[in-house]
Amino acid sequence: MDHGLRRDRALGLVSELRLDALLVTHLPNVRYLTGFGGSSGHLVLGPGAAVLVVDGRYTHQASREAPGVEVRTSLGGLVEPAVEIAAALGSRVGFEREAVSFGAWERLRAAGERLDLVPTDGVIELLREGKDEEERALITVAQEAADTAFEAVVLGGGLRTGISERQAALDLEVAMRRAGAHAPAFESIVAFGENAAEPHHEPTARELRAGDLVKVDFGAEVDGYRSDMTRTVAFGEPSRRSREIYEVVVAAQSAGVDAVRAGVAASDVDAAARRVITEAGLGEAFVHPVGHGVGLEIHESPIMRSTTGTELRAGAVVTVEPGVYLPGVGGVRIEDLVVVRNGGVDVLTSVTKDLVTVS
Repeated sequence: MDHGLRRDRALGLVSELRLDALLVTHLPNVRYLTGFGGSSGHLVLGPGAAVLVVDGRYTHQASREAPGVEVRTSLGGLVEPAVEIAAALGSRVGFEREAVSFGAWERLRAAGERLDLVPTDGVIELLREGKDEEERALITVAQEAADTAFEAVVLGGGLRTGISERQAALDLEVAMRRAGAHAPAFESIVAFGENAAEPHHEPTARELRAGDLVKVDFGAEVDGYRSDMTRTVAFGEPSRRSREIYEVVVAAQSAGVDAVRAGVAASDVDAAARRVITEAGLGEAFVHPVGHGVGLEIHESPIMRSTTGTELRAGAVVTVEPGVYLPGVGGVRIEDLVVVRNGGVDVLTSVTKDLVTVS
């Protein structure tokens, strides 16, 4: 990946903000700009300068993963040496507001007491919205690993009476690794029966029973890039009401996907899916935004909620995932991962969206 080109583009934004330097501390942003994938590192970016400050655990890794970037090792904290480097570039230094804790802000303010410290929002995240060809290729491989795992575990006989949510989640994660994933993209969600009413349910010891709807929300990670999908299946013959709810969600999800294209407001995608569910009398049971960006993070910009007027960018990778959740009863969510194009989308998720009955 051309991290140097990314840094050049970031410097253009730094210049527009009239900053002498930008202190990048959000690790996905550090990785995006340098290739460094460690768990601790601060990047100082300014005209003619790209300096990555790490602790001694990561000196060699940073030197290997971040060519073209000067790597400096700190035996103490990272804030102070990073601020010192930034101060050499000028007095007006930006920092990532959302990535700085209160404790880090206190250290930043103390170290930069003679600087004009400027909080910034979403500078690098804006660049990350439009994925380049290599990024999309990695996300596609990650989604293929998830699709393969779903086929193997959920559709291939892995769901059986008495299996627990935790065991099913583990089986999915093992299957993803066997299919080429480096890790799960996030903690896999497996919810049986009434537990499917919780949008982000944490798997429990609850065992699978005949008549349960099964909601699985999971994804794979490959070289730092992630995928995300949700499917709901029936274990045994579903009730008439379950089928009705499922049909509503399928229609809403299709309407959401059809609304996605470059230049459309994110809120319009949410509205398209939400309208279907509301007209079915289930509007209050759709309790989250219709989707979000996916890449180096599992939830990243843009967030497609009803209040987000941001226009979708060509090349962005987003989810479309409406759901209906009925406490004490259960829930249905269907989620595809799509690439935004000028005239529509490329759908990366290949698994069927028909209501599948497994036993």
